[in-house]
Amino acid sequence: MKRTFLAVVAGCITWFIGVSLFDRGLRLAMPGYAAAEPAMQFTLAMMAGRLVIAALSSLLAGAVAGAIAPVERGAWILGALLLIFFIPVHVNLWQRFPLWYHLTFLLTLAPLVAAGGWLLHASRTPPVESGPSPA
Repeated sequence: MKRTFLAVVAGCITWFIGVSLFDRGLRLAMPGYAAAEPAMQFTLAMMAGRLVIAALSSLLAGAVAGAIAPVERGAWILGALLLIFFIPVHVNLWQRFPLWYHLTFLLTLAPLVAAGGWLLHASRTPPVESGPSPA
């Protein structure tokens, strides 16, 4: 239980630090993004970029949570908590973004966090050795 709590806290911190750092990169890499951000007047490419950085942050946060606690618990709990946090945020932003943007972000958030935890564990699992096939 203590490890799961620690995994969720560390994953949350990782998600917000990750999205902040990726957002800074998007400001540098995408012309006009920094100017569009305060008023949230994003182009289609900018919205796609925002969804990509959210997805990368979710995978990273899930990997951190999965490294601390079993993937079945830590990463899924983290994903659910992030979703609970972001639903009211997106309700407040409902008029600023198209429906597809909200749905893409909200419906993929928890599964991407869980996938990050799963990918970490899958990469650590040693391959199964196959012996000679019976004749």
